[in-house]
Amino acid sequence: MSALSELCQEIRTCQRCQILAKNRTKVVPGSGMEQADIMFIGEAPGWHEDQQGLPFVGPAGLFLDELISSINLSRDQVYITNVVKCRPPGNRDPLPLEIQACRSWLDRQIELIRPKMIVTLGRYSMAMYFPGKSIGKVHGTALKKDDVIYYAMYHPAAALHQQSLRQTIQADMIKIPSFLTQAENASESVNQPEQLSMF
Repeated sequence: MSALSELCQEIRTCQRCQILAKNRTKVVPGSGMEQADIMFIGEAPGWHEDQQGLPFVGPAGLFLDELISSINLSRDQVYITNVVKCRPPGNRDPLPLEIQACRSWLDRQIELIRPKMIVTLGRYSMAMYFPGKSIGKVHGTALKKDDVIYYAMYHPAAALHQQSLRQTIQADMIKIPSFLTQAENASESVNQPEQLSMF
């Protein structure tokens, strides 16, 4: 069993959040390629994910699959996870303490996968890497820190609630390959995100 598989097994037994642990059906650690270049980080599992134990398998997940296909990749070639690994009751937003409790799981996933690019889906994952920023202003932009590109996007579910965002999300996704190419050609990274000009 790989180190990532072992970590996912560990995550499945997590009891750090009593409310989430008590109300979940299945833990949703993440899925995809273990050494993926691109890692997508959403917010929290929904009803469909809670039933199957897999990330992004509901309506938003179908749209995400379509988006990934638009850059000539498949779900098997990327890694998909969430900020929190259990469905919050009633699909409410994850609470700060829940995000904090799950943070070390996410950090360990990133350490093992070592992605070249982390794509944040929605404001909760965006806030981890673009602190103090508004998703309306930073979506479709990237910064590079410690040889990793961080790229902000709206959550795919946003397009289901607000059709006008669908084209915006599609346009943001199509930029991803060029950011990866630029990063591979760049020789330097910076330590402070604010020092880096948006690509």
